[in-house]
Amino acid sequence: MEYDKVISNLLYKKRVLVAGGGGFIGQALVEKLILLEANVVSLVQNEKKDRESLPGMTTIVADLRNPTALQKALANHSFEYVFNAGGYIDHSPYLKGGRSVVDTHFVGTLNLLDQVYRSSLKRFVQIGSSDEYGNAIAPQSEEIREAPIAPYSAAKVAVTHLIQTLAQTENFPGVVARLFLVYGSGQNQQRFLPQIIKGCFENKTFPTSSGEQLRDFCYVEDVVEGLIHCATKPQAIGHVINIASGEPVYVRSVIEKVVELIGKGRPDFGAYPYRPGENMELYADINLAKSLLKWTPQTNLEDGLKKTIEYYKGHVIGGIE
Repeated sequence: MEYDKVISNLLYKKRVLVAGGGGFIGQALVEKLILLEANVVSLVQNEKKDRESLPGMTTIVADLRNPTALQKALANHSFEYVFNAGGYIDHSPYLKGGRSVVDTHFVGTLNLLDQVYRSSLKRFVQIGSSDEYGNAIAPQSEEIREAPIAPYSAAKVAVTHLIQTLAQTENFPGVVARLFLVYGSGQNQQRFLPQIIKGCFENKTFPTSSGEQLRDFCYVEDVVEGLIHCATKPQAIGHVINIASGEPVYVRSVIEKVVELIGKGRPDFGAYPYRPGENMELYADINLAKSLLKWTPQTNLEDGLKKTIEYYKGHVIGGIE
C-alpha cells in the first residue's frame, strides 16, 4: 500500500523505543517496526530466556516504576519515536492491589516522560484504553468525557490528560491511541479469547459470562498499523484517537463463532458474573481515526479469528485433538 512507503521512509533507521516491548501489543509492534527497518529498543520489565531477539532490536530490562533503574537503563539512548505499551490490564480495586496498578500506569509513565522528554523526540504514542470511557453511552467517541470505574482506568485517564496538557502547553509531540479489545496471535493465554480457544480445542465444558456485552474486537496487526499512523502523521499530535474496528459484536457471538470454527467445545454461558459496573455496550466511533490518520482496519472478525485459532493450534496449544 502507498502509505507503507511513506511510513517506511519516516521510520527508516530511526531510533524507536517500545516500552512494554515484550507484551502482546508491544511485541507485535516491535516486529512491525523492524520490518520497516527502524532501530528498535524494546524496554521490558523482566528478562526472559526464551524471548526472541530480532535483528535491528536491542532489549533493555528496567521497571518503569523504578526511576533510578529506568534512568540508568536509558542513560546512553535518545529516541525519535516512543511508544508506551507498558503495564497490563488489571481491574483490581484500589485496596486490593489497585495502588500498584496506578504506580505502573501513571507513575511509570511519569518516569518514562522524565527520561525521553528531549529535543530529538518526534512523537510519543501513549497506549490508552477503552476502559477510560467507563459507562459512557456507545458508540464511544473521543469527545465524551471519561468516567473511569477502577484504578486501572483512572490511571489511564490521568495519563491521557497529562499527555494532552503537555501537547497543548509545552509543544510536546504526544498522542493517545485509545484501544478497544485487541486480539490475535501471541496474546497471553489468560486473556478472554485464548481461554475460549483452548477450551474448544480441549473439547471441554468451560465457564463464560452470559455474553450479552457488545464489544469492539480489533485484530492486533490492524492495531499496530493504527499505532504507527499515530506516530507518523503530524496532525495526530495532541489528540486522543480511538483505534478499533468500529463494529459492535456480542461476546456470545464471538464465542459461538470460535466453537463453530474449531468444531468442538461447550461454553457454559452465565457461569461467570459480569464485573461490577461493567459497561454492556463498549464499542468505538472511529471516524476521527479515518479522517485524521487515513486509517481503517483491514481484517474482518472471522478472518482474524481464523488466524488467531491457527496460531494457538500450532504454537501454544499444540494442536490438541
